[in-house]
Amino acid sequence: MVKSLSLSERFRQFISFFTEYMPVAETELEYKNAYELLVAVILSAQCTDKRVNMITPSLLSRFPDPETLANASADEVFELIRSCSYPNNKTKNLIGMAQSLIKNFNGIVPSGIEDLQKLPGVGRKTANVIASVFFNKPAMAVDTHVFRVAARIGLTYRAKNPYQTEIQLIKYIPEVLIPKAHHWLILHGRYVCKARKPDCVSCGCKGFCRYFEKSRIKVKG
Repeated sequence: MVKSLSLSERFRQFISFFTEYMPVAETELEYKNAYELLVAVILSAQCTDKRVNMITPSLLSRFPDPETLANASADEVFELIRSCSYPNNKTKNLIGMAQSLIKNFNGIVPSGIEDLQKLPGVGRKTANVIASVFFNKPAMAVDTHVFRVAARIGLTYRAKNPYQTEIQLIKYIPEVLIPKAHHWLILHGRYVCKARKPDCVSCGCKGFCRYFEKSRIKVKG
């Protein structure tokens, strides 16, 4: 019978493995400043980073700052982002976000999670991404990859939503590592622990993965 690891030991091995084998873990979105990152993250909802990186050069060339985007026409923004998912809604959110930045934050992207969530198109996940990626704050953004991979490995238990996942993860991950751990889970979910068919054969997490433990038990049983 395969002996299951304790939660603290599972986290210890998770951190040890990724610290060694993925010492550099960063967003794959391309940006130069907080405004550009915010635009990219808003566009990335239900859309791949690859597609977003194809859209942002022309969009940001036309609207390089909040001032220009705040005064943009919806038709022009839509034409530049129409190849991403939900372009109508994202057009509205992008313009609204820029207008809110000008009106409420002097055109400067705030670093606080609560302030970020006051911007149109910015929910808790997006706010956590900005706070973590750009401002290096201990914020755990939970997207579909993080939600799935954390549960599969066994870092979370019966988390029913992203917020529950976030709370369970930050309880055991040292603050200094939270921004990097967010990308560990995203990149692992994107390239190895895929939604439909996780690549358990080549995965280096087998020694501490609850999903793999259960698979071995089923095979032996």
